[in-house]
Amino acid sequence: MSNNPVRCPWVSSDPLYNSYHDNEWGRPVVNDIRLFEKVCLEGFQSGLSWLTILKKREGFRTAFAGFDFEKVAKFDESDVERLLLDAEIVRHRGKINATINNANCALEMVEEFGSLAAYFWGFEPAPENRPKDMSWENIKTIATTDISTALSKDLKKRGWKFVGPTTCYAFMQAMGMVNDHTDDCFCRAEVEADRAELNRP
Repeated sequence: MSNNPVRCPWVSSDPLYNSYHDNEWGRPVVNDIRLFEKVCLEGFQSGLSWLTILKKREGFRTAFAGFDFEKVAKFDESDVERLLLDAEIVRHRGKINATINNANCALEMVEEFGSLAAYFWGFEPAPENRPKDMSWENIKTIATTDISTALSKDLKKRGWKFVGPTTCYAFMQAMGMVNDHTDDCFCRAEVEADRAELNRP
């Protein structure tokens, strides 16, 4: 990689942001704990910058037991009050309660589907349903899709919270269900190769 690689235009010059873009965003994830973390953090990001979430991510991991949803599902009101005093995370009661609620929903989903990965990857769009134009001018206009809307609707039906269509699409981008790196971004080909080699659950 050159010293000045071409990245997606949304990436700031912050080294933390660059590292996230280069090494994580769009790369396919099938680990249930990491998937739960990603969907929860996308919910916490609503109304905030993603860089704010990245800077607090280790704090979130500590606060929410590494996003082990079996452990988070056991959190009670005393944990909520504890988390509301934790400056290392976003102290939003609704989002904290939603994370605990969603952990319980995740347990039910694993019981039904075998894993969160099996459930989420079941929503992967077919290649022919993806945009052909991966320029920034086109990508930046996409905030929701029919599939992110369907995923949001199904999650809500299953009791999940803070999983609107926009949050779901950001999650789909982050966990590699879609590759929204721009055509000129150096990561695009790498992510395509990762997706081609992926053994889907």
